[in-house]
Amino acid sequence: ATATIQSAADATTIAKCDKIDGDVIIATTAGPDINLSGELTEITGDLRAENNGLLSTLRSTSLETIGGTFALKNVTKVSTLNFPALGEVGTIDWATLNSLPEPTFGNPGITKAKSVTIADTFIENIDGINVQSLTDMNINNNRRLTKFSTSIKSLSNTLYVQANGLNLTMEMPNLEWIANMTIANVTSFSVPSLHTVNGSMRFDSNYFDTFIAANLTSIQDGDLSFVSNPELKNISIPKLESIGGGFTIANNTALEKIDGFSALNEIGGAVKVRGSFTDVDLPALKDVKGAFEVVSTEDIDDSCNDLNDYKGGVVQGDYSCKGKQANANDDASDASSDSSSGNSTDDKDSAAAPIGFSAATLFSAAALGSLIAAFL
Repeated sequence: ATATIQSAADATTIAKCDKIDGDVIIATTAGPDINLSGELTEITGDLRAENNGLLSTLRSTSLETIGGTFALKNVTKVSTLNFPALGEVGTIDWATLNSLPEPTFGNPGITKAKSVTIADTFIENIDGINVQSLTDMNINNNRRLTKFSTSIKSLSNTLYVQANGLNLTMEMPNLEWIANMTIANVTSFSVPSLHTVNGSMRFDSNYFDTFIAANLTSIQDGDLSFVSNPELKNISIPKLESIGGGFTIANNTALEKIDGFSALNEIGGAVKVRGSFTDVDLPALKDVKGAFEVVSTEDIDDSCNDLNDYKGGVVQGDYSCKGKQANANDDASDASSDSSSGNSTDDKDSAAAPIGFSAATLFSAAALGSLIAAFL
């Protein structure tokens, strides 16, 4: 069943029920104040407000559970969202909320949900979402969001963070494992407890100068990439032993040394390391199933002399290590997760010899936008 709210009086009537079996829909002409406080503690279906330019306040001091989707889309005037008793939601799906600075939840806030999407809002703070485990989290185009801290411990599908406030600091102190993450346009990103990534971990066009994942030991099936992070000076993942896919560090122009992977011994795809660094140290490497390319604008003869020992043995695909290459920062595509074989080259060999990478390109802004649209 569906209960439709056309007016404040309708909301008052619905709030006299302790439970709504079905959806509650706020009509496009309802507002400005919709108050669901009263006896109502549970909506088994969705709570939705969409394409409403009149609603300014949506609140309930009694509602504890929304079994379906809590959807707010193109509700451009809502400035107050107050749900102090709400603890459980099936899905949060918010988009185009141009007047809402901060939703208000209780303590501990929302502790149970399957997925969270917050896109194209003026929200400055979303600390009240304290879910322990999620399937998906998608936080994008929230231009005033400058801080996000969450107690989430596991994320079974994907975390996307892109195009939020310019000084966004993101803290995930309890995150232990995640399937996939793509992080872009973030100033600070902290995951001190992370130990396992099941899929891929990608950092693209961020503003942090240091990335540390002190307890990460395995990226099981996907890629690890740091691409076009202009202020990045240090990467430290000292316990990382294996990457199931490709390994890419490219166009991070402030990164002078790549020496934070002291335990890395196995890479299931290709290696692409390109930039303006003077030192590359991968001392524990024993098996690279794809190609291996290290290219710098600087003199890296000493590093190449050490890495050349991996040619034809550790590296199963094409091998190349070259310094003083003016175009070293031009190619920021991902290393292929596929293995490759062929001739090997180093500084002393022919520059025309093939380098065995397929063009598995990083998410562009447009491609990521299409993925974001799929969540909405």
